[in-house]
Amino acid sequence: MEKLKIAGGYPLKGTVRISGAKNSAVALIPATILADSPVTIEGLPDISDVQILKGLLEEIGGTVDFSNNEMTVDPSSMISMPLPNGKVKKLRASYYLMGAMLGRFKKAVIGLPGGCHLGPRPIDQHIKGFEALGAKVTNEQGAIYLRADELIGARIYLDVVSVGATINIMLAAVRAKGRTTIENAAKEPEIIDVATLLTNMGAKIKGAGTDVIRIDGVDNLHGCRHTIIPDRIEAGTYLILGAAVGDGLLIDNVIPEHLESLIAKLREMGVNIEESDEQVFVSSPNKLKAVDIKTLVYPGFPTDLQQPFTSLLTRAEGSSVVTDTIYGARFKHIDELRRMNAGIKVEGRSAIIHGPVQLQGAKVKASDLRAGAALVIAGLMAEGITEVTGLEHIDRGYSHLVEKLQGLGATVWREDLTKEEQEQLKNT
Repeated sequence: MEKLKIAGGYPLKGTVRISGAKNSAVALIPATILADSPVTIEGLPDISDVQILKGLLEEIGGTVDFSNNEMTVDPSSMISMPLPNGKVKKLRASYYLMGAMLGRFKKAVIGLPGGCHLGPRPIDQHIKGFEALGAKVTNEQGAIYLRADELIGARIYLDVVSVGATINIMLAAVRAKGRTTIENAAKEPEIIDVATLLTNMGAKIKGAGTDVIRIDGVDNLHGCRHTIIPDRIEAGTYLILGAAVGDGLLIDNVIPEHLESLIAKLREMGVNIEESDEQVFVSSPNKLKAVDIKTLVYPGFPTDLQQPFTSLLTRAEGSSVVTDTIYGARFKHIDELRRMNAGIKVEGRSAIIHGPVQLQGAKVKASDLRAGAALVIAGLMAEGITEVTGLEHIDRGYSHLVEKLQGLGATVWREDLTKEEQEQLKNT
């Protein structure tokens, strides 16, 4: 086990290249199960979630080669082997195996997914979609069993806008008989990315990126080559970092349109931002204005950037209110920021931040992926040394974080935890 040590208070400058989108990767990789010949995905991020999914595809008989951010999956020898636990428990997006295996094999046994603990995130809309397509779904001893004699296209209205349910139903429906219509579908760029891969494999999908997606099922899907989109959440994290301590950061390999809600809020705070086709330049002003944010489904402000943005708001003059309408329990980073001298209180689904304050280095623990990003940004803003534990969460979503930060001039490094520190963590 390791900890991340950060010497804060230094301005950062230079260029950082954004990796492929984590939230696309965790759906694109399971989607390869649906093909009958090799699929190659270019630009995948080198993160633990990708490695876990690689192992899961190998468990069910796939041949997987992953090197230089490119993965080739030969799914021809895959079988519908049950995956009740093990690696499945390590990431929430393992639920995409349900839709992909149901689409190809008409059956699957998948353990209830793991990942970050952000409060209730039920998969009832996924199950509703599978059942509408003709599958029988049961929960037996902590695993989801899916069985269907055949899948028949259906009209499915999602009661809640859900990225996971939208993608999972797409995966199952591309090889169903007839037309499936998903209404009140999520519109995230990652959904368009998955639809593009499936279309390149021979699927017939219209409307991805709108709230109505129509899928005409086909009998077979073939291999193809696909390039993943850039990670808008990683890009947003570095944008926030640049607003906090940047002396001119150029963020490369980014689609600015995917970040419009964040860029608008940063400009409202007084941050200097310049956009071009695939790059965004950001630098920190002397003073930041307090703003309020409310997380919403895309194209609204992303819940995945709420926690890093909260760290930035400790520098703003005045009181800011952050309201998370997506995950009400996504405030576990607040207590850690308080350890660093932040003036924040939580009321229901909102956090109220009073600033500006000078953060101080402290020993803090990442409770989930984006909380980890928030603490890294806070550490870079703080005076003194900050120690961040819980790096397994950060490694799930940020490729080569230490190297990228060092390339911008940050003084950050990893150290092994002592036995005493490991014992202390177990008891917290």
